[in-house]
Amino acid sequence: MTVTEKVSYLKGLAEGLGIDENEKNGKVIKAIIDVLDDLAFTVADLEDGFDELIEQVDAIDEDLGSLEDDFYEDEDEDDYDYEDDDEELDDEELYEVTCPSCGDTICVTEDMLDEGSVNCPNCGELLEFDFDDECDCGDDDCGCGCGHDHDHE
Repeated sequence: MTVTEKVSYLKGLAEGLGIDENEKNGKVIKAIIDVLDDLAFTVADLEDGFDELIEQVDAIDEDLGSLEDDFYEDEDEDDYDYEDDDEELDDEELYEVTCPSCGDTICVTEDMLDEGSVNCPNCGELLEFDFDDECDCGDDDCGCGCGHDHDHE
């Protein structure tokens, strides 16, 4: 039995008991039943609106599922080849650099070194890289890239 049906039943009981609406108690009971009747119709309207809303949300969910299937069909995780990423990383040489401000050690690529500077991800300090073509050591065979070999020093 719905709320509106229950209120209708109460109305019928009140009428069947012969409650006089002109008496104090009769006026109160009639007013209570009228309020209950209004509340019952409001609840019924809310239930109808809620049911309609649920249907719309379900339709939106189905449409979104179809769109996701269409949009992501090329990006299936099972088809992704993670080994290609590993090979690319293996091909690129990394260098460790220690930030003089915070002491954090970061890895940089040769491209980052060629740019001449990078910000420390920990403290934001600008780390600058300066590679002179000549070594200050004066040795023609060092290993610092200038043609000198410092191993014998």
